[in-house]
Amino acid sequence: MRNQAKAQLIHFVQIGNQEIGYISIAELARDVPFEVQRIFWTYDTPTGVLRGKHGHKETEIVLVAVKGSIKVMTEDIHGNRKDFLLDDPSIGLYLPPQIWHTMTYSNEAIQLALASTPYDEADYLRTKGEFISFWKTKINEI
Repeated sequence: MRNQAKAQLIHFVQIGNQEIGYISIAELARDVPFEVQRIFWTYDTPTGVLRGKHGHKETEIVLVAVKGSIKVMTEDIHGNRKDFLLDDPSIGLYLPPQIWHTMTYSNEAIQLALASTPYDEADYLRTKGEFISFWKTKINEI
């Protein structure tokens, strides 16, 4: 388990200007706090649909709004909530496994996700009660 269980923004290198456009760069060994094992993206999510609604046992994720905006609501096992607005493709949001998260998208949003593990349904904590119970038990084991 990582010693820092907080959601936090990551600022990627941004090169360019308004005249020619921009490129953002993520050097995985430097900018992402884990080895990327899976990449996925979401798109064409209707406005108002709430996605996510889960936490993880192991998986760490970095989310990037490549286009549009994504509101990410986070909550730790102690009930501390923090909202993030991803609306700049040069900024990512790091989510450790100890963070419950939900997302809402602008109509044109495209979200890129970098994950620390291959997909495994058993890694997902799908209810808030299961999430809190799992992590409180884990903390008590330490």
